[in-house]
Amino acid sequence: MKVLITGGTGLIGSELITRLRDKYEISILSRQPKEAMERFGDGVQAFGSLDEVEQLSDFHGIINLQGEGIADKRWTAKQKQRLQESRWQVTEALSKRIQACDQPPKVFISGSAIGYYGAQGDKLMTEAKAVDLPDDFAHNLCQKWEALALSAQTEQTRVCVIRTGVVLAGEGSALQKMLPPYLLGLGGPLGSGKQYFSWIHLQDIARVIEFLLENGDCQGVYNATAPQPLPQEEFSESIARVLRKSHFMRVPAWALKLLLGEMSQMLLTGQRVTPARLQEAGFEFKFGSAEAALRDCLLPASSSSQNS
Repeated sequence: MKVLITGGTGLIGSELITRLRDKYEISILSRQPKEAMERFGDGVQAFGSLDEVEQLSDFHGIINLQGEGIADKRWTAKQKQRLQESRWQVTEALSKRIQACDQPPKVFISGSAIGYYGAQGDKLMTEAKAVDLPDDFAHNLCQKWEALALSAQTEQTRVCVIRTGVVLAGEGSALQKMLPPYLLGLGGPLGSGKQYFSWIHLQDIARVIEFLLENGDCQGVYNATAPQPLPQEEFSESIARVLRKSHFMRVPAWALKLLLGEMSQMLLTGQRVTPARLQEAGFEFKFGSAEAALRDCLLPASSSSQNS
């Protein structure tokens, strides 16, 4: 069976291709298709744009992970537009083409993020919680992104939307940006540290997507976060403990606001999100605790296994 992946060269997409390539014929969309094919090797086809894909009916499933990194740059008006266009345009184009297919793909899986929930304090957020935050950029970004994806739903095509938490990985993830203060012995929580931090290990987010791809009863919105969100201060303490570093500094809220501008609100408010629908569907997480995930990401394999 054939699967088309947008955003296939990103952190999640690359891990997903590693998982799926032995079971599916993989095609990806990439702005640099030649480099993508060299990177993944035989068995992975790359297209430079969606216009080059003649028939979506050739594919069993489409997995839409494309989008500029939410925390890559300060949220200027121009950057906000990039964040929107990089998500909305490809999602709308895919949904319209799926709707126009005589024999559309069986499943369309599209990304979103827990930024959809906005600032909710310590309230436990599941997929059933209604949210209305008209002035919140992250919420509005995700809300339209999801609506465009869900518009692809047909009797023949089920749609799954995944609201992903902060992805933890050994390389290339947000975790690496957090490490320098800890490595210098200056680690500590952000702001009050009371805000919740909802995360997921890279292997588990790839497994979530594979699970949704292969389970025909799954459709609608799913939170892709580990089942144990925790206050940011506890997550910070876990990093220090795994690295065997001190944990006594604190990054004040004003400093984050000065450095990151509006984006700092994501770090200072957080969300307490749980994967209720995934667990109801029978998905089992490989990394259920933050400390186990951090050990896997930060320690050499031999050290991690000795301390697990």
